[in-house]
Amino acid sequence: MSTIRRTNHPRPDRVRKNWQTLNGSWQFRFDWNNEGKKQCWYAAPAFDLTIQVPFAYQAALSGMDEKKHCDVLWYAREITIPETMRDQRVLLHFGAVDYQADVWLNGQYLGGHEGGYTPFTFDITDLIEIEETYTLTVRCEDRLDIEQPRGKQSWKPEPFACWYTPVSGIWQSVWLEGVGTVYPVDFRLTPCIDNGSLKVEIELNELPPNGSLRLTASFQGQTVARQETAVLDRHVSTALHLNSTQNREGVQLWSPEHPSLYDLTIETLADGRVIDRVETYFGMRQIEIAGDQILLNHDALYQRLVLDQGYWADGLLTAPDDEALKKDVELTKALGFNGARKHQKFEDPQYLYWADHLGLLVWGELPGAYAFSNREKRNLLRDFSEAIRRDYNHPALIAWTPLNESWGVPNIRDQREQQALADALYALAHTLDGTRFVSGNDGWEQAATDVVTVHDYTAWPEQLDAAYGSAKTLLQAAPASRLIQARGYDHTGKPMLMTEYGGIAMAKDAGGANWGYNGAVQDEESFLKRYAAITAAFRAMLYFRGYCYTQLTDVFQEVNGLLDMQRNPKAGIEAIRKINLL
Repeated sequence: MSTIRRTNHPRPDRVRKNWQTLNGSWQFRFDWNNEGKKQCWYAAPAFDLTIQVPFAYQAALSGMDEKKHCDVLWYAREITIPETMRDQRVLLHFGAVDYQADVWLNGQYLGGHEGGYTPFTFDITDLIEIEETYTLTVRCEDRLDIEQPRGKQSWKPEPFACWYTPVSGIWQSVWLEGVGTVYPVDFRLTPCIDNGSLKVEIELNELPPNGSLRLTASFQGQTVARQETAVLDRHVSTALHLNSTQNREGVQLWSPEHPSLYDLTIETLADGRVIDRVETYFGMRQIEIAGDQILLNHDALYQRLVLDQGYWADGLLTAPDDEALKKDVELTKALGFNGARKHQKFEDPQYLYWADHLGLLVWGELPGAYAFSNREKRNLLRDFSEAIRRDYNHPALIAWTPLNESWGVPNIRDQREQQALADALYALAHTLDGTRFVSGNDGWEQAATDVVTVHDYTAWPEQLDAAYGSAKTLLQAAPASRLIQARGYDHTGKPMLMTEYGGIAMAKDAGGANWGYNGAVQDEESFLKRYAAITAAFRAMLYFRGYCYTQLTDVFQEVNGLLDMQRNPKAGIEAIRKINLL
């Protein structure tokens, strides 16, 4: 039997002790003719293949490593409800299934979910008995459809350019969780550093009898706030005011240099008895725009970012294990970056956990769709809304990017309808999350946005467009052969960042389908020379409030990473770090 991977709690930002992983070996079947639903495969599944969940069938770690695309897939496994979940509600969680999922338990339909990057949950309590065994069946449909948010997954039968092997089916963890009869379905934690308080908003599944919520915050084991609030409605909003600990003065702020985190326990009580308990954490930090500056905790923030696509050679979008996610954060910091622009992927919550704990700024990005249509609009708005809900509480996450390089909105420069979609995504981000800034269409042709971002892969400083002479000339020019502003918009005075540049490949890696930008360099010395020169040039442009180098790792045929796909550095880590910290 294969070793089960991804056994850590899938949501370390909201932990209950009573849970059970459903990762591991599942039965599997390709539905080449899309006949499974008609033939009721969900009623008595007996599938001929096995797959290791949570890895897509295209990934080597799935045990299949099959690259031929199939639109419809079926999964099945037996689950036994443990004695520890007696007298609790039992929830069935899916971290992410690409793209559309339908789920049955012993042939009874539980429901479905559309969207390949966001989680969904079923309450199965009323359908099960403790210590009984049930058959869980999942049908997944993932077509090569350019109206669905794909991100960097190829919509052709093979990878091409900067699009890679698709990821179909279950690609994040599946698990059971025992919760109280009344429990928080969701909660939002919003810090206010000026008055040392935390706004706590909790959504309960139902009203408990004579109910209350007890909140306990602590820092390094010392309690700094405790409060019990009567529950009069399913939606509870309150504020915790944090006291200083015995050994420290004032509120401890979160930053990349000092990623201070508070622990928070949320207990649901009925008639004075604790019926649910969830452990989480929060960071006291504030992001704001002040003129042409981005401020972190009221101080000017210069961002040294790296583009990170979150792919692994053997797992594709799924990291081999939790340590791999932690290692990516550690390597990013070791290279001298203080943040990562997670590109075209809503990253695994465990990555955000490590970014929170180790201190790494993160930009979250909506995976792109590639055909402008009403269906594309609905898909983008839905997925973006669900991701904001999932990731709202992470202090490391400081920005949202709904669009990248006009993908899916190819005529946004001049067409009002496409600009309206960008404006709607921008407004949605601020409506659902007022704690972060938004890069509306990262790279160029920007409609509604809080920051002005530029993508330019010019190799050497002397080749840069003269428009970089000032922020004013840059806004009115097209330094990467694309207008910075969409027509009808004026972003004068907003913070500016160079959010893609570099992309340098080594000659030993390039050739054939493998590529980097502007020709390859011959060795480490020539790589460092080119990297240092172009980085220093953009850093010398004092109107830029940060930069983002492309990219952290190679991704299949795109061999322009600082690391290869196995995370081996191509040049000395200390040498790269020194350039970034100059």
